[in-house]
Amino acid sequence: METATGGYKSLPFFKQSEIIYDFTVEFVKRYIDYKSRTKDQMEQAARSGKQNIPEGYLQKSLEGRIKLVGVARGSLEELLNDFLDFLRQRGLQLWEKDSPKAQAVRRLVYNRYNSYNNYKIYMDNPEDAANAAICLINQTNALLDQKLRWMEERFINEGGFRENLFRKRMERKKIG
Repeated sequence: METATGGYKSLPFFKQSEIIYDFTVEFVKRYIDYKSRTKDQMEQAARSGKQNIPEGYLQKSLEGRIKLVGVARGSLEELLNDFLDFLRQRGLQLWEKDSPKAQAVRRLVYNRYNSYNNYKIYMDNPEDAANAAICLINQTNALLDQKLRWMEERFINEGGFRENLFRKRMERKKIG
Protein backbone atom coordinates (compact mmCIF):
# COMPACT_ATOMS: atom_id res chain seq x y z
CA MET A 1 0.00 0.00 0.00
CA GLU A 2 1.16 3.55 -0.74
CA THR A 3 2.31 5.69 2.13
CA ALA A 4 0.36 8.82 2.92
CA THR A 5 3.38 11.09 2.48
CA GLY A 6 4.46 10.96 -1.12
CA GLY A 7 3.90 7.34 -2.11
CA TYR A 8 1.59 8.73 -4.78
CA LYS A 9 4.67 9.86 -6.78
CA SER A 10 5.39 6.25 -7.70
CA LEU A 11 1.84 5.56 -8.88
CA PRO A 12 1.61 5.07 -12.65
CA PHE A 13 -1.50 7.24 -12.93
CA PHE A 14 0.23 10.09 -11.08
CA LYS A 15 3.29 9.91 -13.33
CA GLN A 16 1.02 9.87 -16.39
CA SER A 17 -1.05 12.79 -15.06
CA GLU A 18 2.16 14.79 -14.75
CA ILE A 19 3.02 14.00 -18.39
CA ILE A 20 -0.53 14.98 -19.42
CA TYR A 21 -0.17 18.30 -17.61
CA ASP A 22 3.19 19.12 -19.22
CA PHE A 23 1.94 17.98 -22.63
CA THR A 24 -1.22 20.09 -22.32
CA VAL A 25 0.68 23.23 -21.33
CA GLU A 26 2.86 22.89 -24.43
CA PHE A 27 -0.12 21.98 -26.64
CA VAL A 28 -2.16 25.05 -25.72
CA LYS A 29 0.93 27.25 -26.12
CA ARG A 30 1.24 26.04 -29.70
CA TYR A 31 -2.31 25.43 -30.87
CA ILE A 32 -4.84 27.37 -28.78
CA ASP A 33 -5.23 31.16 -28.91
CA TYR A 34 -3.60 32.56 -25.78
CA LYS A 35 -6.65 34.79 -25.16
CA SER A 36 -9.02 31.86 -25.39
CA ARG A 37 -11.01 30.62 -22.42
CA THR A 38 -10.33 27.13 -23.78
CA LYS A 39 -6.60 27.59 -23.11
CA ASP A 40 -7.27 28.34 -19.45
CA GLN A 41 -9.83 25.54 -19.14
CA MET A 42 -7.51 22.93 -20.64
CA GLU A 43 -4.58 23.97 -18.46
CA GLN A 44 -6.77 23.95 -15.35
CA ALA A 45 -8.31 20.56 -16.16
CA ALA A 46 -4.84 19.08 -16.72
CA ARG A 47 -3.57 20.66 -13.50
CA SER A 48 -6.57 19.42 -11.53
CA GLY A 49 -6.11 15.94 -12.99
CA LYS A 50 -2.59 15.95 -11.57
CA GLN A 51 -2.94 17.91 -8.32
CA ASN A 52 -5.96 16.12 -6.88
CA ILE A 53 -4.05 12.83 -6.74
CA PRO A 54 -1.49 13.98 -4.13
CA GLU A 55 -4.17 15.90 -2.28
CA GLY A 56 -6.28 12.74 -2.15
CA TYR A 57 -3.39 10.55 -1.07
CA LEU A 58 -2.64 12.87 1.84
CA GLN A 59 -6.17 12.41 3.21
CA LYS A 60 -6.48 10.30 6.35
CA SER A 61 -9.87 9.03 5.29
CA LEU A 62 -10.43 6.62 2.46
CA GLU A 63 -13.62 8.52 1.70
CA GLY A 64 -11.61 11.73 1.18
CA ARG A 65 -9.11 9.88 -0.99
CA ILE A 66 -11.89 8.43 -3.14
CA LYS A 67 -13.47 11.86 -3.54
CA LEU A 68 -10.28 13.62 -4.65
CA VAL A 69 -9.07 10.83 -6.93
CA GLY A 70 -12.57 10.99 -8.44
CA VAL A 71 -12.13 14.74 -8.99
CA ALA A 72 -8.83 14.02 -10.75
CA ARG A 73 -10.61 11.47 -12.93
CA GLY A 74 -13.39 13.94 -13.76
CA SER A 75 -10.88 16.65 -14.67
CA LEU A 76 -9.08 14.32 -17.06
CA GLU A 77 -12.40 13.39 -18.67
CA GLU A 78 -13.09 17.09 -19.20
CA LEU A 79 -9.64 17.49 -20.76
CA LEU A 80 -10.20 14.43 -22.96
CA ASN A 81 -13.32 16.06 -24.36
CA ASP A 82 -11.40 19.28 -25.04
CA PHE A 83 -8.89 17.35 -27.15
CA LEU A 84 -11.71 15.49 -28.94
CA ASP A 85 -13.43 18.83 -29.62
CA PHE A 86 -10.17 20.25 -30.96
CA LEU A 87 -9.99 17.48 -33.56
CA ARG A 88 -13.69 17.61 -34.45
CA GLN A 89 -13.89 21.40 -34.78
CA ARG A 90 -10.88 21.51 -37.07
CA GLY A 91 -11.91 18.54 -39.19
CA LEU A 92 -8.86 16.55 -38.05
CA GLN A 93 -8.71 12.77 -37.88
CA LEU A 94 -9.25 10.88 -34.62
CA TRP A 95 -6.98 7.84 -34.59
CA GLU A 96 -8.62 4.45 -34.41
CA LYS A 97 -7.88 2.76 -31.08
CA ASP A 98 -5.78 0.03 -32.72
CA SER A 99 -4.10 2.16 -35.38
CA PRO A 100 -0.29 1.86 -35.53
CA LYS A 101 0.10 5.46 -34.29
CA ALA A 102 -2.21 4.90 -31.31
CA GLN A 103 -0.43 1.67 -30.42
CA ALA A 104 2.95 3.42 -30.59
CA VAL A 105 1.77 6.11 -28.16
CA ARG A 106 0.22 3.54 -25.82
CA ARG A 107 3.50 1.58 -25.72
CA LEU A 108 5.41 4.66 -24.49
CA VAL A 109 3.94 4.20 -21.03
CA TYR A 110 6.02 1.04 -20.62
CA ASN A 111 9.32 2.92 -20.96
CA ARG A 112 11.18 2.56 -17.70
CA TYR A 113 11.87 6.28 -17.53
CA ASN A 114 8.64 7.51 -19.04
CA SER A 115 8.38 11.30 -19.16
CA TYR A 116 6.97 14.12 -21.22
CA ASN A 117 10.15 13.98 -23.36
CA ASN A 118 8.98 10.66 -24.82
CA TYR A 119 5.83 12.35 -26.15
CA LYS A 120 7.41 15.54 -27.55
CA ILE A 121 7.80 13.93 -30.99
CA TYR A 122 4.02 14.21 -31.44
CA MET A 123 3.88 17.91 -30.68
CA ASP A 124 4.92 19.23 -34.12
CA ASN A 125 1.63 18.31 -35.75
CA PRO A 126 -1.66 19.41 -34.11
CA GLU A 127 -3.52 16.25 -35.19
CA ASP A 128 -0.80 13.95 -33.85
CA ALA A 129 -0.46 16.01 -30.67
CA ALA A 130 -4.19 15.91 -29.86
CA ASN A 131 -4.37 12.20 -30.63
CA ALA A 132 -1.31 11.42 -28.49
CA ALA A 133 -2.92 13.31 -25.60
CA ILE A 134 -6.16 11.40 -26.10
CA CYS A 135 -4.31 8.06 -25.97
CA LEU A 136 -2.44 9.05 -22.81
CA ILE A 137 -5.58 10.38 -21.09
CA ASN A 138 -7.53 7.22 -21.96
CA GLN A 139 -4.75 5.07 -20.47
CA THR A 140 -4.62 7.19 -17.33
CA ASN A 141 -8.40 7.22 -16.94
CA ALA A 142 -8.48 3.42 -17.17
CA LEU A 143 -5.92 3.21 -14.34
CA LEU A 144 -7.83 5.73 -12.24
CA ASP A 145 -11.08 3.84 -12.81
CA GLN A 146 -9.41 0.64 -11.66
CA LYS A 147 -7.99 2.35 -8.55
CA LEU A 148 -11.35 3.95 -7.72
CA ARG A 149 -13.11 0.57 -7.97
CA TRP A 150 -10.49 -0.95 -5.65
CA MET A 151 -10.81 1.90 -3.11
CA GLU A 152 -14.62 1.76 -3.19
CA GLU A 153 -14.52 -2.00 -2.60
CA ARG A 154 -12.12 -1.49 0.29
CA PHE A 155 -14.41 1.21 1.73
CA ILE A 156 -17.40 -1.14 1.53
CA ASN A 157 -15.46 -3.95 3.23
CA GLU A 158 -13.57 -1.97 5.87
CA GLY A 159 -15.61 1.18 6.38
CA GLY A 160 -14.42 4.74 6.54
CA PHE A 161 -12.15 6.68 8.85
CA ARG A 162 -14.91 8.07 11.13
CA GLU A 163 -16.71 4.75 11.17
CA ASN A 164 -13.55 2.92 12.27
CA LEU A 165 -12.74 5.55 14.91
CA PHE A 166 -16.25 5.20 16.29
CA ARG A 167 -15.90 1.40 16.36
CA LYS A 168 -12.58 1.70 18.25
CA ARG A 169 -14.11 4.17 20.71
CA MET A 170 -17.03 1.82 21.38
CA GLU A 171 -14.62 -1.11 21.91
CA ARG A 172 -12.62 0.98 24.40
CA LYS A 173 -15.82 1.87 26.29
CA LYS A 174 -16.68 -1.84 26.57
CA ILE A 175 -13.24 -2.61 27.99
CA GLY A 176 -13.16 0.37 30.39
